Amino acid sequence: QVQLVESGGGLAQPGGSLGLSCAASGSSHSLYAMGWYRQAPGKQREVVARITSGGRTNYADSVKGRFTISRDNAKNTVYLQMNSLKPEDTAVYFCNAARLFTEWGTAGNYWGQGTQVTVSS
Repeated sequence: QVQLVESGGGLAQPGGSLGLSCAASGSSHSLYAMGWYRQAPGKQREVVARITSGGRTNYADSVKGRFTISRDNAKNTVYLQMNSLKPEDTAVYFCNAARLFTEWGTAGNYWGQGTQVTVSS
C-alpha cells in the first residue's frame, strides 16, 4: 500500500556531498517514521538515520555530524543530505518507512528499491 522511490544517488569524491530524496505514495498518510538504511557488498544492512512525523531524528554514530535527515510531511518525502563523504559511505541506500511506532534501529515494513552511492577519488 506504500511505495517508496529513492533518487539522488551517484558518484562523489571524498569530502564531497550528495543529497538523497525518497517520495512515498499510495497509502502514505501518517507515516510514523521515515529513514534510510544502507548496504555494501558483503556487509549486512545497517541503519543510517531516521526521522519521525514529529521531527525527532536519530543517526548512526558513523554519520553523526556529516549527514542530515529531514522530512516534508506535506510532500510525503524524506531527504538525506550527505556531507563530508568518505569511501566507507559507499553502499546502496534504501528508503524505509513505518506506518506505526517502531524503535530506533528496527526497520519499518516498507522499502524502496535503493539508490547507489559511490564515494571514490
